[in-house]
Amino acid sequence: MTLDPVHIEGIARLAGQLGRGVSDTDHQGLAETVWEKFLDPLYADGDPVLEPLGEQRRRVIDLEDAALAASPFDTQHGLDSGTINPTTFKNGLVLDVAQAAMSAVPSDLDLHRGRTVVVSAHTNDATVNLGGEWLAYDEGYTRQRIVQVPRVDRYAQTVVHALALYLAESHHAQLQADVVEDLLILDGPIYPTGLLKWADRHPELATLLRDHERPRSVIQNYVELVETFVDRDVPLVGFVKNSASNAITRVVRSETNAPWANDAAFFTQVLARRDDGGDLRTDALTCTNWFRSRLGTDRPLSTQGDGLGLDMDLDREAYEVTFFVVYDPRLDVTYRIEAPYAITRDEETREQLTRHLLGEIAAEQGPPLPVAKADELARIDREGKEMLRQTIERQFDSERQRQYNDERWGVSLDVDGGL
Repeated sequence: MTLDPVHIEGIARLAGQLGRGVSDTDHQGLAETVWEKFLDPLYADGDPVLEPLGEQRRRVIDLEDAALAASPFDTQHGLDSGTINPTTFKNGLVLDVAQAAMSAVPSDLDLHRGRTVVVSAHTNDATVNLGGEWLAYDEGYTRQRIVQVPRVDRYAQTVVHALALYLAESHHAQLQADVVEDLLILDGPIYPTGLLKWADRHPELATLLRDHERPRSVIQNYVELVETFVDRDVPLVGFVKNSASNAITRVVRSETNAPWANDAAFFTQVLARRDDGGDLRTDALTCTNWFRSRLGTDRPLSTQGDGLGLDMDLDREAYEVTFFVVYDPRLDVTYRIEAPYAITRDEETREQLTRHLLGEIAAEQGPPLPVAKADELARIDREGKEMLRQTIERQFDSERQRQYNDERWGVSLDVDGGL
């Protein structure tokens, strides 16, 4: 143990000093003020960047009632992509491997067997030319491709990770779109936010996004996916389990002293219900209405964005991100559910999606079943990651570049610096 009880007690006293200066009660009151007065609509630089679809309101549904309610969607599909995380080799190559899979409820074993695998690679050696066309194996159930990402001075790991992850996901979604009859739920947002945020992250990444075809072609895949589902009149939604967006709180902070670290913390304050004694009530789910967003990474593909020069067949507003937020008091977490405006502009469809997703969350005590199944299919576990890395080392005849953390923790840090 690295901390003795005396150390823990001392740290607790320090934290107590912070706590005395930060009042949850004050935050709750401010959250109510922001909810009531700022979001209908929310303005930034004179433009409406967030506005309710229909009436702005909060809703409560008993957990048992939600779980037992009949769904309007007879079948549902989920889709996810997982990676081994970026790996650097001593020969100078940086690569990541992603696989995407689609789940079905009820189950479809042939569909579950299907995979899209992408190996993305970065090299500073101008004489190396990697890449190729899609290839099929495993009796045609799997398609794979290697892509060489544009050379960058920094952020090579960021680039290989994002392009592998999102190319695998978007290609698999396009490949399997025809099997979806009622509803597709992506595990994550409906657009590749990991790419879209490059515009604000660093000038080199912003240039890469603007000037190179590869990242824009991946975003184009998602635009075409939206067009496909709108044309087929089948809802497409994204289930965001861990939203780190602070787009709303950043705008609100320009008008008032918004204390929340991110939007999820704000919506938790807005949606959590407490009894007269201040204890959290855990008998029901709560949610917001749907909002239409032109904030943060939602902006580029909105009517206020530049569209990144992509080809768009629908009216620009059709691609705008809409979302609502669900709070589950059993885990004290919020989920953000997204869909393109072309789908949610219809009030009946919004209501069907809301009730279905609330029912899934209530029944599963977490993400909807198709999302959980897709996550399980696409995830590459620790043993699989290690086996892949060792196999690639043999193919390259080059060892991976190890760090002290490999010895200390037995794993490499991911691109966001976490374990």
